[in-house]
Amino acid sequence: AAVGDDNTKYALGSVLNHVMIHQSIIGLEAKKQMEMTGDYPDVIIGSAGGGSNFAGLAAPFAHDKINGKEIDIIAVEPSSCPTLTRGPFAYDFGDTVQMTPLLPMHTLGHNFVPAPIHAGGLRYHGMAPIVSQLVLDGIVRAESVQQMETFKAGFTFARSEGFISAPECNHAVAIAIREALKAKEEGKEKTILFNWSGHGLVDLAAYESYLRGNLSDHDLPQEQIDNALKDIAPLPKPRQAT
Repeated sequence: AAVGDDNTKYALGSVLNHVMIHQSIIGLEAKKQMEMTGDYPDVIIGSAGGGSNFAGLAAPFAHDKINGKEIDIIAVEPSSCPTLTRGPFAYDFGDTVQMTPLLPMHTLGHNFVPAPIHAGGLRYHGMAPIVSQLVLDGIVRAESVQQMETFKAGFTFARSEGFISAPECNHAVAIAIREALKAKEEGKEKTILFNWSGHGLVDLAAYESYLRGNLSDHDLPQEQIDNALKDIAPLPKPRQAT
């Protein structure tokens, strides 16, 4: 509709850097909330599709890490759409019809078609330039999670906390559980902050499919990634300052 109207312009609501900046109010509020409790997080976790959800929470804390704070900041994505964990850093379009400017980002290729997992909001081929750069700089690390682990985590969270999470949100929940168990094994006390980004009340059919055993994990073949990236050249890694 926007393309067909000369008086209308279309602005992407995710992925682009200005969206990350708008969303950072989430992290600024989280910092204030942590101050109210007299605490500060050791680990920060957010689900990552295009990046706005994750960066909204993590960006203000990334500023602290750049300035010396010791924090583990984790971006979590689906194993079936592993943009950060398996995609190269390259110039690519933010959309399949190639209307956006070219963006320097981790990408699986704008022609990439992900598996039909239930976390629809995380099935995006690229990652925001700001988030991509933070990963390149070692400020943020990326983890990928299989679908079955995320639904198991969602059930654990619902039974313990009373909230039904959206499948997208369950990716952050799954890594939060992993990090809590790791801290327990190491005998360490850690404050773990994650972005509970949405309820799953409209996703109950997905939970039913999980309970009925109709869901499965999906291992993305490297051949599929290579095919989607055949027309995209990775950017050279920046030289380290000496």
